[in-house]
Amino acid sequence: MKTRLANYGADDACRIPLGNLDVSEAKRFQDDSIFGCFERLRKEDPVHYCQDSPYGPYWSVTKYRDIVAVDTNHRAFSSERGVTIVDVPDKHWTQSFIKMGPPKHAEQRDTVSPIVAPENLTKLESLIRSRVRTILDGLPRNDAFNWVDMVSIELTTQMLATLFDFPFEDRRLLTYWSDVAVATPKIGHVIDSWDKRSAILSECLDYFTRLWNERISAEPRVDLISMMAHSPATRQMEPSEFLGNLILLIVGGNDTTRNSITGGLLFMDQHPTEQRKLRDDPRLVSSAVSEMIRYQTPIAHMRRNAAADIIVGGKQIRQGDKVVMWYISGNRDDEVIENANRFAIDRKNVRQHLSFGFGIHRCVGRHLAELQLKILWEEMLNARLEVKIVGEPERIASNFVHGYSALPVQIAA
Repeated sequence: MKTRLANYGADDACRIPLGNLDVSEAKRFQDDSIFGCFERLRKEDPVHYCQDSPYGPYWSVTKYRDIVAVDTNHRAFSSERGVTIVDVPDKHWTQSFIKMGPPKHAEQRDTVSPIVAPENLTKLESLIRSRVRTILDGLPRNDAFNWVDMVSIELTTQMLATLFDFPFEDRRLLTYWSDVAVATPKIGHVIDSWDKRSAILSECLDYFTRLWNERISAEPRVDLISMMAHSPATRQMEPSEFLGNLILLIVGGNDTTRNSITGGLLFMDQHPTEQRKLRDDPRLVSSAVSEMIRYQTPIAHMRRNAAADIIVGGKQIRQGDKVVMWYISGNRDDEVIENANRFAIDRKNVRQHLSFGFGIHRCVGRHLAELQLKILWEEMLNARLEVKIVGEPERIASNFVHGYSALPVQIAA
């Protein structure tokens, strides 16, 4: 199995002149060669300007402390022009609270955040545990299967359906819409144009509008649609803003957990010593989950635009410039995280990672993501379930969602 590159010299593409280095190339994330490029930038040019890319000129912020400085300064760095490196055409733009500043951001975020409040997570825990057991019990025992489809997607999609009170039999639509929403249209791909992407997402809007109309006529309930339908901050949303918030909640509730579930299994297989530590001491589960999320970094970047001229890492950034915070790089910064390229489930300060972001846009569902991973590994350990990887992982070609489409596995006899 391919080992991640710790030395950029092993990747010829990373030897090109710094001025020509574009770390946004999706193929680097798909073939897992991106880490060497980011190591080079952290060493040689931590705040790096790329003049020419498919996404236009942009700044890469690659070190932990610089990323935190940008992420926590929402006045100087705005999300109002989008949170991914892609510039979405105006015709296809959708608003959402992650693209807003105070006070509207807080009003809309506070509308949905109670669903992941501690008291509600306590209520959800037994349901998640029951579903995890059912999923694990239903896995093939003699044949290879795709862990991504049968475990990672299934668990997270069931959870999303619960949070939305979405018809359970149609839950895989949520996965489909999530995948479409984060896709950058390309010729020759399934989503080959912005018009096609918008057409599919309009189907998502139609479906959820029917649910909205049902919920707004009923008594308020603890589900995301009912919460938005009955809140003064969200009940007057335009359809495009409703769709934008749906996409935000679907992607946020899907990709972080789904890809950390797959990445966690992959890392444990690649690091048998760490797997033995966990089996010998199941009390390390919570720590292991945090390390899986750090090491995977399921959302590779977040984008901002400078709201004023400002200096970051000694570089002059001009008002309007696109600034990309590469969480996936900051999570490998040895200046903050000791031996950051090492996967270690018992490391000190294991929760000190960037995967959930910082500041006002910190991931609202982070505790639910951790809970699902924690329960999954607790149940695997309790059942003494040993899952072996029997083929190469298939990674998706995306510089935003750092994830997988397939991971062939087999349960050991």
